[in-house]
Amino acid sequence: MRFVIAAWDPQRPHGAATSQTQGGHAHGAQPAGPGSARTAYAATMARMHQGMDAALDERDADVSFVKGMIAHHQGAIDMARIQLQHGKDPANNQLAQHIIAEQERELAQMKEWLRRRGS
Repeated sequence: MRFVIAAWDPQRPHGAATSQTQGGHAHGAQPAGPGSARTAYAATMARMHQGMDAALDERDADVSFVKGMIAHHQGAIDMARIQLQHGKDPANNQLAQHIIAEQERELAQMKEWLRRRGS
């Protein structure tokens, strides 16, 4: 499994990241016990994917897209909050704060779009 961390920097080109792997295993990772970041991320990702999968049931491509993106954005917000709770890297915490602000704004726009459509 490869674990990659990219410090958020608006000036940094996409894909510029630093790898923290050795022999395919992440080092310094937190244990997977209750209350760990790993456990929280796993639960968040499961919820996000369940919501994205449910959006596939829509017959209208626009509604399916928006519902899937709502689940995706909520997952990003939840993951960013986990970072703020467990993370120590200032750049990643700044990125998490940025993600929360932007994704919440976009989430509100998408929910309003669905409301106007009656979906």
